[in-house]
Amino acid sequence: SMFAMPSATVLLLGLFCLVLFLAEGAILDWGAVFLHSARGFAISSAGFGFAAFSVAMATGRLLGDRITSTLGPVRIVRLGSLVAAAGFVLATSLPWPATALAGFVLVGLGAANIVPVLFSTAGRTPGASPGISIATVTTLGYAGMLTGPVAIGFLAHATSLPLALGAIAVPLVVVAACAAIARR
Repeated sequence: SMFAMPSATVLLLGLFCLVLFLAEGAILDWGAVFLHSARGFAISSAGFGFAAFSVAMATGRLLGDRITSTLGPVRIVRLGSLVAAAGFVLATSLPWPATALAGFVLVGLGAANIVPVLFSTAGRTPGASPGISIATVTTLGYAGMLTGPVAIGFLAHATSLPLALGAIAVPLVVVAACAAIARR
């Protein structure tokens, strides 16, 4: 049926994609604001953070097949999530502009190959339609891209932007802890 309920495994994969897309959306929507307001970048150069993140992610994706075949999908999810979490912690906990850029690079490198692995895992989930599985995971992922930056804004308003961005490390560590799901 076109309206079949996805399996719990597929929903969990979708939630993990939501976390990864939230991390990407955070850099996209809040990176320049963070660099300008918290790390002293001029408005004209605050976009360097997103550029550094994008170059790192593109590099990781271009090497993704080779890296994934070497490390395997579980290690990609585990190590990638931990590297991305470390990037958020580095960028938000140390006050220097260079460490913020280095943190954004780590987020890009860490997150680069996780979503493709999760999409692939969703398509191979036993007993589930690949079409429904991939559509579910993709929809939940993009929900993170759309709603995550809004949630970060609310959290930043209640606390601070560095704390709100740093908090993204927590769900990334949860994804790392559950990386075995990519084994399916």
